[in-house]
Amino acid sequence: MKLENSFEVPASPEAAWELLLDVPRILPCMPGAELTEVVDDSHWKAKINVKLGPISMTFATDVERTEVDEAARRAVLAARGRELRGRGQARATVVSSLAATNGGTKVDIVTDLTLSGPAAQYGRGIVADVSSQLVGRFADCLRAQLDSEPERAEAAVAQAAEPVSGLRLGLAAVGRSISRFFRRLLRR
Repeated sequence: MKLENSFEVPASPEAAWELLLDVPRILPCMPGAELTEVVDDSHWKAKINVKLGPISMTFATDVERTEVDEAARRAVLAARGRELRGRGQARATVVSSLAATNGGTKVDIVTDLTLSGPAAQYGRGIVADVSSQLVGRFADCLRAQLDSEPERAEAAVAQAAEPVSGLRLGLAAVGRSISRFFRRLLRR
């Protein structure tokens, strides 16, 4: 499934680009993610904790930077994860691009995500809604990373390190899905 998200950060494109390329610094901003090893300048290992209702999963994930286009300010990361108890896998290609906007930088993220196992049983709408909320938390952490106050950046990373509780996110996503269903029904 393809997921598209955008957000703005109050920093120059140059500062945002420098941060985007610093994977060990931004990886902990992804909710539930923990950097476990720096293999080299373009390969990392991480552990990602996800909780979707009663299902709690931990993925061992290999992350690779496969493309960097300095001129276009575009970077591509490929991630492959396997659930540690053998209950599924996840693959993602994440394309991030930056553009100057209103004194800041607009960040566009396009994720091509493939899930197997219990996580794949959730509908596309729910996964997209939960993803959108996770990207919001990720964006907040990046904004704090770009802030000049180190204490604020540290606090944001600590908050992002908390495992994702998908129950609340999932319930909100289900509510939005039901709302979309009724809107479509009323249009008929």
